[in-house]
Amino acid sequence: MAASTCGEAGYLRATLSGALTAELDWPDAALRCESMRRPDDRGVRLRLSGEIGNERLAFIIAVPELEADETGAEFDSVVTITVAGSGRFFSTANLGACWTDVEKNTPLDDTDGPRIVAGSVTCVGPLGEFNGDAYVDVRSLVFSGIADWNAT
Repeated sequence: MAASTCGEAGYLRATLSGALTAELDWPDAALRCESMRRPDDRGVRLRLSGEIGNERLAFIIAVPELEADETGAEFDSVVTITVAGSGRFFSTANLGACWTDVEKNTPLDDTDGPRIVAGSVTCVGPLGEFNGDAYVDVRSLVFSGIADWNAT
């Protein structure tokens, strides 16, 4: 089995409807986690991906105001879902449509590197398709993954 990329406690659970309809329950073994600072060096982006049927979906949760070790409610977020190899992605247009409640933000080990970040995401409306007119409604999105403010 491949080594965990999600801190051995990673997961993503979500209900999707619209252009993508699924009940996702990805445990650590089915999940790939990556992260990086946002391009403007504010906050962090978490990328959690897994397979559903013959497709690989990636959830990107960008949290501009989240810092290492910080937890709390209602961090403004941009949420994007991509479908690998299809050119399709769905996203919030900007901040103000989704927020992330961060319940855990602790070091993965004793270093100042990656952290395990866990929480939930709430969006007030669906994610629009970037190059089309479809949408995905995301409900009950909860996650645990790795965030690394030092990654570029």
